[in-house]
Amino acid sequence: LVAQKTIEAIFTNTTIIAVPLFIFAANVMNAGKITEYVFGVCKGLVGRFPGGLAHVNVLASLVFSGMTGSAVADASGLGKMEIDAMRAEGYDDGFSCAITAASATIGPIFPPSIPAVIYAMLTGASVGALFMAGMMPGVILAICLCIYIAFISKKRKYPKSVPPQLGAYLRYCFKAIWALLTPVILLVGIYTGVMTPTEAGALAGAYALLIAVLVYHILNWEGLKQVIFDTVKGTGSVSIMVGAASAISFIFAKEQIGVRLGNWITSFTDSKYVFLIMVNIIILVLGMFVDTSVIQLVMIPILWPVAQQFDVNIIHFGLIIIFNMMLGLSTPPFGMCLFITSGISGTPLKNVIKEIWGPIVVMLIVLLIITFIPQSVLFLPKMFGLM
Repeated sequence: LVAQKTIEAIFTNTTIIAVPLFIFAANVMNAGKITEYVFGVCKGLVGRFPGGLAHVNVLASLVFSGMTGSAVADASGLGKMEIDAMRAEGYDDGFSCAITAASATIGPIFPPSIPAVIYAMLTGASVGALFMAGMMPGVILAICLCIYIAFISKKRKYPKSVPPQLGAYLRYCFKAIWALLTPVILLVGIYTGVMTPTEAGALAGAYALLIAVLVYHILNWEGLKQVIFDTVKGTGSVSIMVGAASAISFIFAKEQIGVRLGNWITSFTDSKYVFLIMVNIIILVLGMFVDTSVIQLVMIPILWPVAQQFDVNIIHFGLIIIFNMMLGLSTPPFGMCLFITSGISGTPLKNVIKEIWGPIVVMLIVLLIITFIPQSVLFLPKMFGLM
């Protein structure tokens, strides 16, 4: 009975309702080909540099992340288009897939973020503060990936894209402005207090649907039915995991497993940063073998009580967990983004794994930055009075 009430409390939580809304928005954008406009605008901006399309890949993922908050939506939606374009210009397939997988992980780090919503539900953290905290790590990761791309592109002599004519490009941007307004509307709405993150998710879905149907005329009734089907399917998967993890979390709390683990850790160290290193190692290892959603839903109820004993900031801890989870999406042998990019491009998985190690090193460097420099995460939420 208690477990039943616990699960009921989870699914009547207004915060968790944001998850299916953002899933719907992502599906509409992919089905409505709004991603093509995002890709086109980014190509005009950075395609002219050496390794241009790889830079476009990262920038497009950063922009798209401000619309959906889902790495899988990014990898499967933008990914096909990005890999095909890079293949046509002579990039190695394994490299194209690896960059696509790594850049897709920016999605749930930069706001809005579905994992951030779930973390807030599990810990009581502010969704708005988590969203704001993810901006700087997302941008830092994008910059670091572009530095890596510049180095590899110079070494392998990857090509530049032909710059578009200014007039044609401006006309294209004007046509794409409706799609690019999505993250602006979302973030301004949330941080001005006009709407909650859940209401922002509803607005994102409605807005994406309107522009896909009425502005771009690229989503018909059959497409909409498929979007709804995919949303229900995705929401069902998340709901099953949330429900099961909630029951497990109840058992952990009842048996005081988190407290016991905390007492065990504090028995041999009182350093907050030693604890955070242990958390990073645990989540990174689990991320190689276990689905990231399961890691989040099972491990946070165990680790957060321990983090409180070490006086770790709830927002800082959340971004460390989320970043670790996203790294897990790109780590062999079972990184979901590796399988997605391999599948949609027809590239052998071994070729993708061979090329992913460089981006993984880049992501590990950024993880160390946000772990040991908390202000890289907390600066913006403090500046805007969210903490």
